[in-house]
Amino acid sequence: MGASHFAVKRPSASTRSRAFELVALGASAGGIEVLNGLLAALPGDFAAAVMIVVHLPADPSSYLVETFSHRSRLPVLEPDAGEQIVAGRVYVAPPGYHMLVENDGTVALSTEAAVRFSRPSIDVMFESAAWRYRERVLAVLLSGANEDGVRGLEAVRAAGGFAWVQAPDTAVSPEMPRAAIERGAVDEILSPSNMARRLARLPAFTEHESS
Repeated sequence: MGASHFAVKRPSASTRSRAFELVALGASAGGIEVLNGLLAALPGDFAAAVMIVVHLPADPSSYLVETFSHRSRLPVLEPDAGEQIVAGRVYVAPPGYHMLVENDGTVALSTEAAVRFSRPSIDVMFESAAWRYRERVLAVLLSGANEDGVRGLEAVRAAGGFAWVQAPDTAVSPEMPRAAIERGAVDEILSPSNMARRLARLPAFTEHESS
């Protein structure tokens, strides 16, 4: 059991009663087990879309969709370019492709250069999600061994969204969450068990949330 606490306090930083249209999850080394636990906690009527980037080699035989599908009550898929992002589905970045959110709420896939040695890049997903969803996105950075995702968390918070990171002392590779904390790019630091409980209880987004 790990306690949660605020890394950076803002007037409305608490996400305990806030709703989101998109939950964006980024992970690298040591993050797949945590992702399995988070997905297993989500109810079948989860009211947000979920997008996941995991650093993996560009191998077309990726096992992530199959692995996550065994744990998730929600449908899990590798999206095609142009696919509409809808609530209650889990979109996993295909190996070797950046996964972005287009302005019209569809998925874009890109083979542009790696970012921080990674394609897919967590930063790329977070930044595009911030541009499209603004205060309606929750970005979550998990275990990983570099700084990918930190700049993206900054973009999410600058757009009005919220940022969680895995407590470094619970991470197999604490470098990614620790870098975000050191940069002040975080609203809350949570253990995986606390993350799972909080995500499972997120309310449905309604238009008045952004007013």
